[in-house]
Amino acid sequence: MEILFLGTGTSQGVPMIAQPEGGCDLENPLNWRTRTSIHVEMGGHHIQVDAAPEFRMQCIQNEVTQIDTFILTHPHADHILGMDDLRRFCDLNGGTALPVYSSESGLERIRDIFPYAILDKPVVKGYPAFKLQEMPQVLEVPGGSIESVYLPHGAMQVLGLIFTEADTGKKFAYYTDCKEVGEEARFLAEDADVVVLDGLRPQPHPSHMTVGEATQTAIEMNARLSFLTHMTYFVDHETTEAALPDSIRLAYDGLRVSW
Repeated sequence: MEILFLGTGTSQGVPMIAQPEGGCDLENPLNWRTRTSIHVEMGGHHIQVDAAPEFRMQCIQNEVTQIDTFILTHPHADHILGMDDLRRFCDLNGGTALPVYSSESGLERIRDIFPYAILDKPVVKGYPAFKLQEMPQVLEVPGGSIESVYLPHGAMQVLGLIFTEADTGKKFAYYTDCKEVGEEARFLAEDADVVVLDGLRPQPHPSHMTVGEATQTAIEMNARLSFLTHMTYFVDHETTEAALPDSIRLAYDGLRVSW
């Protein structure tokens, strides 16, 4: 199992348009964050979760050359607008439609934004094609399974994902863009080796966990290792991580975690 953090920031990440005073240290490259997505390799199967507006450059910089399955956690702009660049992976998969999973609201938004891509195969070489399917409670893929659970994100429900590799039993929970992690989500993530949690900023937010709330949640979930992601310019990597328990770290763009 390998997790590649393609992006760990938000639209208020770093660098931010007209960067305000009092943000994080721009001299530290770990503070330069594109918008949040991950790439998971599980038993040789490659799963892409979300496609940020920077998705194309994230793939080039991190040498992503294979995507077998795509999952959209929710249809906010910072997670969906890079999906057109999935077109290259249709070519690499032999010119076939890419399996795309999401919630009902996520699939509806994909149809609205990318109507030209809802096809069994690309119109011509180099075009995208998406085979849309509602995310089941358990998705079986070559290499393992992906369980799903809904997490609260303001008025929206976001897909939380729990990956279990078949051959090794390795387990990983990915809970981005959420205000809290409820009882069912915690139960499904029990005994996870790695947990990733939304940790937006130190200050309260109506639809995201703060760094403090995410840290407390990680302590309660008691994973071997936890990472915070989806961070704004208020989160300085060096100073924030220094104050965290040893088992909790800040993710950063390009981080690879294998175990």
